[in-house]
Amino acid sequence: MKKGGMLAVIILAGAVLFIFAGGIRWLPWFGGMTSHHKGMMSRLPDSYAGQTNPLRATTAVLEKGLEHYKSYCLGCHGVNGRGDGPAGAGLIPPPADLAFVMRMPMARDDYLYWKISEGGSSVGSAMPAFKTVLSETDRWALLNYLRSGLK
Repeated sequence: MKKGGMLAVIILAGAVLFIFAGGIRWLPWFGGMTSHHKGMMSRLPDSYAGQTNPLRATTAVLEKGLEHYKSYCLGCHGVNGRGDGPAGAGLIPPPADLAFVMRMPMARDDYLYWKISEGGSSVGSAMPAFKTVLSETDRWALLNYLRSGLK
């Protein structure tokens, strides 16, 4: 078999194995992007659609957001929001790289507030819902921190 033909067979075999192994959702660097893709493709519930953050990013609001991030998010999303926290190591799909997500067009207030509030069960993620844990103001403060604090 010629070099080009052998290379094609190897690539095809690798693609088949990749698909049968679960595809992109298994790649650790990809984070929870599959759940974000599902979330983007579905319509936001009317109760969240169009919402915008009512809080200004003051020092007090950002400190409150950081406090909540440390308490509820850091374990899975990691110190810098890269999805590399120790509690998220075995999750499928893995936690999202929030530092990356926050720079994407889908990172609108309504979408992110919905994800924080409802968690990821509707889009196949292990992220819990925080609407019964954090008040509306606390969830918006967390969102302000995510926008300003992750690099």
